[in-house]
Amino acid sequence: MNQIISSLQQFWEFTGFCNMTWQHLVMIVIGIVFITLAIKKEWEPLLLVPIGFGMIIGNIPMFPGLNIGVYEDGSVLNILYQGVKQGWYPPLIFLGIGAMTDFSALISQPRLILIGAAAQCGIFGAYLLALALGFAPNEAGAIGIIGGADGPTAIFLSSKLAPDLMGAIAVSAYSYMALVPVIQKPIMMLLTTKKERLIRMPAPRAVSQKEKIIFPIVGFLTTAFIVPSGLPLLGMLFFGNLLKESGVTRRLAETARGPLVDVITILIGVTVGCSTQADKFLTGNSVKIFCLGLLSFVIATTCGVLFVKFINLFLKEGRKINPLIGNAGVSAVPDSARVSEMAGREADPTNHLLMHAMGPNVAGVIGSAVAAGILLGFLG
Repeated sequence: MNQIISSLQQFWEFTGFCNMTWQHLVMIVIGIVFITLAIKKEWEPLLLVPIGFGMIIGNIPMFPGLNIGVYEDGSVLNILYQGVKQGWYPPLIFLGIGAMTDFSALISQPRLILIGAAAQCGIFGAYLLALALGFAPNEAGAIGIIGGADGPTAIFLSSKLAPDLMGAIAVSAYSYMALVPVIQKPIMMLLTTKKERLIRMPAPRAVSQKEKIIFPIVGFLTTAFIVPSGLPLLGMLFFGNLLKESGVTRRLAETARGPLVDVITILIGVTVGCSTQADKFLTGNSVKIFCLGLLSFVIATTCGVLFVKFINLFLKEGRKINPLIGNAGVSAVPDSARVSEMAGREADPTNHLLMHAMGPNVAGVIGSAVAAGILLGFLG
């Protein structure tokens, strides 16, 4: 009888019920909230469902030493997490993004790249705020990249500069990407007048196939020579786009933007979610990072809209830019461009801004990778 009781007691000690803390429950609830928002609100479901379920997986209470946790060397989850920790997954995501992205809107209106550059102020604004809150320069740089609204870039940079903060940074970046319509639209409406929201932009010119093929080569050479440290992201982004536009590598382009990016999205989402173990995630720094992430999005959106209003002072009638596309300078493709379209159609149902907004939107993808390269070059 004593042996049976001892065995049952030992079994109990290995269960999650015995090892449960309130912190585990909090993180499990947060994971369920992420899944609920993804399914009911359709907020970035391809990201929030894997991340949310990963949070649940990573916060199942376990007896120490079972070698199954994401932070235990040699475990299956730890091996899969190396793609995040060592920065393997983000360049592969960028390969898929490049194979999905049409740069025509940017090629036809090169001036729109300036809006994408202006929106990167969110990154450097958050960097300065993080320094003011006492974060080390490398940690501040990793936190600041949240303002680029680019989850893979945030993971890539934090894996190099602040691995201990990667979970909070990645979850913050993806959370605010999902909340782009909620965060950006009120700022856009506050900063623009009714007259400005009614501005009609001239239709973009047609872009030739030759221009589309030349752009990724010239774009990569230009950006890589300026910031060589951004090469892993920039190289894969422009390579993926060349696969798409060359016309002779269709199978490779379809693989890059289809099965490959889907597999990596699953792995990056689940493992990032698993990395939010209660003992690693529920800290004062995580709260600060979430607040700084929100501020970085606000700064980026504000700077993008105000920059358009500023350059409109020097443009003739008929050449002015609708400031509602200023928000699209962040890297959340195509969600922020859709917000521009939605806000524009509310002001004038016949005014379509989506194609114009895609210009600064894809410029923001390039801009966030360049900004990451700059920060890595200075702080790495």
